[in-house]
Parts: sequence; C-alpha cells; structure tokens
Amino acid sequence: MSLTFHRYIPWQGIITDTAQRFTFPAGEAAVKIESTIGYGEVGVADLRGCDSHELLQLAMWAYANAHRERVLLLPYLPGSRDDRGHAIGATVYAKLINSMGFERVVTIDPHSHHMPQLINNLTVVDPVQMMAYTVDREGLVGVIAPDAGAVARASTAALALGVPLIQATKVRDQATGKLSGFDCPDLEPGNYLVVDDICDGGGTFNGLADVIFDKSEDVRLDLWVTHGIFSKGLDELLADRFDSIYTTDSYPSGPAKWPGLTTGHRLTATPALPAMIGAIDFDNL
Repeated sequence: MSLTFHRYIPWQGIITDTAQRFTFPAGEAAVKIESTIGYGEVGVADLRGCDSHELLQLAMWAYANAHRERVLLLPYLPGSRDDRGHAIGATVYAKLINSMGFERVVTIDPHSHHMPQLINNLTVVDPVQMMAYTVDREGLVGVIAPDAGAVARASTAALALGVPLIQATKVRDQATGKLSGFDCPDLEPGNYLVVDDICDGGGTFNGLADVIFDKSEDVRLDLWVTHGIFSKGLDELLADRFDSIYTTDSYPSGPAKWPGLTTGHRLTATPALPAMIGAIDFDNL
C-alpha cells in the first residue's frame, strides 16, 4: 500500500490506520475515516509515488481532518521532473498539495531545484546519511556523478564517504529525451559508486557503465539512486554492469517488485520513514 494514514500521539508515537481507502464501482476514489485525530495529536499521511487516484484520497483525508494539525510525508515529489519552460506539471502538483493545507510537508532529494520553492511548509531531507550508512565502502575509491545535474549530490556523497568525485557527462536531445552519448575520465582500478537522484528506465546508467568498462579495466561499479522507479526492470543494470544497486523505498513499484534481489543483496532499499519522521519537530508545527 503506497498511501497510509496515521496519528502521532506525543506519549505513544505513531498509530496507524486512521482511515481506509476504497474505490466505488464507478471508479471514484474515496476514504472512510476509522478514527478521528484528537486534541494534541497530529495527523500523518504517508504517500509513496505519484498515483493520481491516491492524491485524490489524500486530499479527502486532509479535508476531513482540516481541524487538526497534519503532516504529509512525500519522499518522491511528484511533478519535480516537469519543471522547465512553463513548468506546468510542477505548478499544478504544487497547487494541489498546497490546497490540502498541511502544516509540514517532508520530501527527500527532489529532482527539481524549482519545485521546492512552490510547496508551502516544505522540509527537504538530504539522503546522504542514508546512503553513507547503506552502501558497501570496502575498496571504494571514488564517487561518479553521471552528468552535470548530479554533481552537487554526488559531491556531498563523496565528501561523506571520504573519496574523490569523478564527473562524467552525457548528451540528451531535449526535444526527444533520447540519449546520444556518454563520456567519463579513465578510472584507476577499484570500486566506484555512481550517485544520482532517480533511476527510471536506466538508460543513463547503462550507457555510462558501458563507456567506463570500454575505457577502464579492473573496475567495479555500484549504484545509488534515492528514488528507484526501475520502469524497465533491473536486468540490464545488473547484467555485467552494476554489482549492487542501493535506493530507498520512496517509490512503491520500485524495489518491491524484486524481493529475490533484495534477499540476495543485489538490491538494497533503505526505509525512508525514519529520516522523514526525524526531520519533523512535532511540538512546533
């Protein structure tokens, strides 16, 4: 389930299932309130991904509890990839979220630098501590930024891991979205961690890995992406390219699809909830 509702009670912590989601036979989204949020309590909604049906149910829950303080945990910020030009997607998603009136919205590593400015009461969680705690540091000699857009977060990762940053490049046709080329400096033998915020189809990472292995010998690659969508699966990424993939559980249809890989430690999904809850001062909303 990618949308859940909770109550935060100061002396008890988080209590789950304050409402149930359902759909009428005609297709309309709906929620049934199971327990009300009491005085001194805080309503907590946790939405993973960007399902439009669930966004409507979230708005219904927020409306039903408008008389109490409410917090939204939204690790994957919907609309943040549509932030160029007129930024229609970012603007509309932001207006929808803002209309719900949350006292605090918490997200992790948003793709866009623009969209966070559109969200009221937003707290952004840096994923670097989750990453540093999760990845295998043995033999690690460098962090690779796959393109210019990843340099800032990859630099933070390299600093936290105590290794140098290597910047790769890619060329993308902005009109079609197709990738046409990659480049990376020659690498010394050793283990490297590629760091970025999102893996959707995986084309960037597959192309980069192929260029690296063509140019450098005795190199091992691992991958950290904060949001693992994996819309085209993991076969190509794990087939002689990346030994291990690290991500969070911010996107519901990502890591959960491959429990066998998780068990075999080829895919590690770090829970996002502790970092998001830790970023909230419930006493001062």
